[in-house]
Amino acid sequence: MATSAGVATAGGPASRRIPPSFDEARRSLRAFNRVRRGVRVVDVEKIVGSVGRSRDFDGAFMPLRASAGERWKHVDLAFHQGKDLPPVNLYRLDDAYFVEDGNHRVSVARYHGAEWIEADVTEFRPARAKGRLAEPAPGPASRAA
Repeated sequence: MATSAGVATAGGPASRRIPPSFDEARRSLRAFNRVRRGVRVVDVEKIVGSVGRSRDFDGAFMPLRASAGERWKHVDLAFHQGKDLPPVNLYRLDDAYFVEDGNHRVSVARYHGAEWIEADVTEFRPARAKGRLAEPAPGPASRAA
């Protein structure tokens, strides 16, 4: 089993793996404190799973259900037409991100080899870090162009 920023992932080709569950990862890290970080640019490769939809997309974020095909096609068409899509909503645990809203946008971005995606990020942090109070979170980053 490999780990990504404290989040375990099953071995095997990325396209065959089921991404890790956000709730399981959050419980294992005991990360229950929520800090809104705002809109920023996130490396697509750091997006490792989904919130509540981990069984709908594979490890490469391709849809596992045929019913998702039409939605995926609409997002893909918007991507090709250069339309501005809203930021995805991501939850951050350690150095890994989970999609709260925008699974199809992440899927299309990954499919086309995009390196980054605009995201509204909420970070989950443990109450204590190594026996002491966690350090204060840094302020929100400015919006990336």
